Amino acid sequence: MTSHVVIEADGGSRGNPGPAGYGAVVKDRDGQVLAERKESLGIVTNNVAEYNGLIAGLAAAAELGASTVDVRMDSKLVVEQMSGRWKIKHPDMQPLAERAKELAAGFGRVRYEWIPRAQNSHADRLANEAMDAATGKPAAGRPGKAAKTGTAAEGTAALPKLPTRKPDRSTVAWTGAKGTPTRLLLLRHGQTEMSALRRYSGRGDVPLTELGRTQAAAAAKRLAAMDGLVDGVDGGVVPIIASPLTRTKQTAQAVADALGGRVETHPGLIETDFGEWEGLTFAEAADRDPDLHRSWLGDSSVPPPGGESFDVVHRRVRKARDELIAEHGGRTLVLVSHVTPIKTLLRMGLDAGPQLLFRLHLDLAALSIVEFYPDGNASVRLVNDTSHLA
Repeated sequence: MTSHVVIEADGGSRGNPGPAGYGAVVKDRDGQVLAERKESLGIVTNNVAEYNGLIAGLAAAAELGASTVDVRMDSKLVVEQMSGRWKIKHPDMQPLAERAKELAAGFGRVRYEWIPRAQNSHADRLANEAMDAATGKPAAGRPGKAAKTGTAAEGTAALPKLPTRKPDRSTVAWTGAKGTPTRLLLLRHGQTEMSALRRYSGRGDVPLTELGRTQAAAAAKRLAAMDGLVDGVDGGVVPIIASPLTRTKQTAQAVADALGGRVETHPGLIETDFGEWEGLTFAEAADRDPDLHRSWLGDSSVPPPGGESFDVVHRRVRKARDELIAEHGGRTLVLVSHVTPIKTLLRMGLDAGPQLLFRLHLDLAALSIVEFYPDGNASVRLVNDTSHLA
C-alpha cells in the first residue's frame, strides 16, 4: 500500500463535442507508475472528458489504499472548481464535480494543482490513445500496461454532453460546414500616442490615450449588448483573451468590466516586432532603409531590421488560434489584439494569401468576427466595424 500518491489526469474531445477520451496515471512520490487508466467516452466535450479523467484517477488511488493525494491537471477549470475557488454553475457539470468530491472525501487530504500541458504528457498520451480508439484509429498502448476499455468509466454512468452554441444555419447551408464553430470576436485596441502619430507600434508598451479609453468603453458597451457572451461555462462569461501589452489589456479590461468577466492573456496575440523601425513613421522607415522597406512591403518572409517577418507572425498566430480552439472549441471568444494578428486571423478565415495584410484596413477599436469550424471550414462574418464609435 502506498499512502501518498500523485494523480495526473487529462481528457480531450476532437470537435468539442466530438469523439472523446480521458487518461489518468497514478504515481508514487518518486514518480514510479502505480496505475494507468484510459477510456473512450463517445461524443462528449473537453470538460466532461477532463472530469472523467479526474474521477478515474481518484478511483484508482482509492484502490491502491492511498490516504494523501496530489492531483495535477492542465485543466484550469477543473482545478479551480475542485479547489472551491470557482463556482460550478453549469447543471451538467455539477454531478461530475459531486462524484469527484465523493471520491476525494475518502482520502485524508487531496490537493489540486494546475500544471502546464507540457508537464502532463503522460496523461495526455493516454487520453489521446483513448480518443484514437473513439475515432477508430489503432491505439498505441504501452506494453505491459492494462488499459480499461468501454464506453464509460467504471463505476460511473455515461455522462451528458454540455450544450454548445448552435451554428448559424445560414452559413452551414451555403458552405456545407459541419459542427459547432469557435467564434472569435476580434477587437483592436483603442488609440495610443503612437497610433495617433501613425508610428510603427509593435512591442513598445504604450498605454491608451484618453480617446483610446473612450473607444474601449464604447466597444465594451457594444459587446455587452450582443447575444451569446454569457454562456454558463467558467463562471458564466465567455473567455476574454488579450495580447500581454498594456494597450490591449486596458481595452480588454473595459470589456471584462462591461460583461462581468475577467481578462486572460496569450503571448501569441502580441503585435509584430518591428525591430529598429519601432516608433518610426512609414516615411521615416522608408527613408532609413529604402531597399529593405520596399522588399518588406512585397515579401512576407522579409523581417524589419532586428524584427519579425509577417510569415513568422502568421505561424505564431496560427499556433495561438489552434491552442485557443483546443481549449475552448465550440465557444465564443473575445480576442483583444493588434492590427497584424487580427488581419492574420481574418486571412486564415478567408484562406487568403499574405497580400491581404497590405490591402485590408483596420481602424482603432474596430470589431471583426470570424468562425472556425471543426471540419476545417471557416466563415468571416464581420470586418472592421466601428459603428459603436459613431
